[in-house]
Amino acid sequence: MLKLTDYGFEPNTLPEEIQSSQLAPIARITAVHRERYELVCDYGAISAKLKSSKYQGGSDTQFPTVGDFVQIDYNPAGDSRIIATLPRKTFFSRRDPTPGRGEQAIAANFDYVFIMQSLNHDFNISRLERYLALAWQSGAVPCVILTKSDLVEDYTERLRQVEVTAAGVSVYAVSAKTGAGLDTLSDFLKPRKTIIFLGSSGVGKSSLVNALMNDEVMAVKEIREDDSKGRHTTTHRQLFMLPSGAMLIDTPGMRELGLWEADEGLGELFADIEEFLASANCKFSDCRHESEPGCAIKTALESGELSRERWESYLKLKQDVSFSEDKAEYLRLKSARNKGIAMWSKSMKKSGGFKR
Repeated sequence: MLKLTDYGFEPNTLPEEIQSSQLAPIARITAVHRERYELVCDYGAISAKLKSSKYQGGSDTQFPTVGDFVQIDYNPAGDSRIIATLPRKTFFSRRDPTPGRGEQAIAANFDYVFIMQSLNHDFNISRLERYLALAWQSGAVPCVILTKSDLVEDYTERLRQVEVTAAGVSVYAVSAKTGAGLDTLSDFLKPRKTIIFLGSSGVGKSSLVNALMNDEVMAVKEIREDDSKGRHTTTHRQLFMLPSGAMLIDTPGMRELGLWEADEGLGELFADIEEFLASANCKFSDCRHESEPGCAIKTALESGELSRERWESYLKLKQDVSFSEDKAEYLRLKSARNKGIAMWSKSMKKSGGFKR
């Protein structure tokens, strides 16, 4: 018999007012297909649609996504109706790639975020930083999974780069094809724990799902050998129950990863930068660290005390967050940043070269 607690439901974590009320049946969303949802509950696996009056007309109820726990009007003869989204412990969203739609919900109520990059053509530190910022913002624990280790003879340098970028985050190199490194993930694959997979198309998410499920539950398409790119295999977000009792949420590869309200995540990812900013003794209290005289950040960059590459990454991601919240402010910051880079380069050339 199916038990919702096996799917991570913890009744004692609900707000007191909900615990003391006459609750409608609770279910967890396992897949999202446009206007229809797949769910599991104490009645088994069911399908449902939203009760429109509960989710429109100025309602504060959050539209549900995969991983959410929801209250339902159960219908044994057909589609049930989702009437409320319960409070989330973690949540991942991005800027909707469709203009004007704002935030796009991706997944909820997960414990770990597996940020996946392949060790061959997909490897990209800038993209990794964006995923890390969103992972920290979600409230879950990030973990970097470097896939396709069987395709690279020596990945020592790439592993080092990731460990520097993702300081304090566990990093693993695995191969779904050979099984190498999969045993190192066992500490995450515990009963009632939920993991979300994030990564671009072709990174090997579906292959890893199959390897951990010990079954071909996901179709795996061939990718181009010259650049490792191909069509998305996953077409919708879906939650799987592993043999170990842990759950995986697989997501379609995302070509565009728009940061959405990720200030806290940036603070975690760039804790060293924010600590430096907090202690920076600039000449002007309102220094914007661009071209002002007596800027402590500028001095630290010129002396090498502060990494210019890391500073530029920090500014770029801060601006991406600004774009999500205020496009006009984003364009102003981008113009100021580009002007600051040009002035710095010009001054370095005049002084006889770049200091390292």
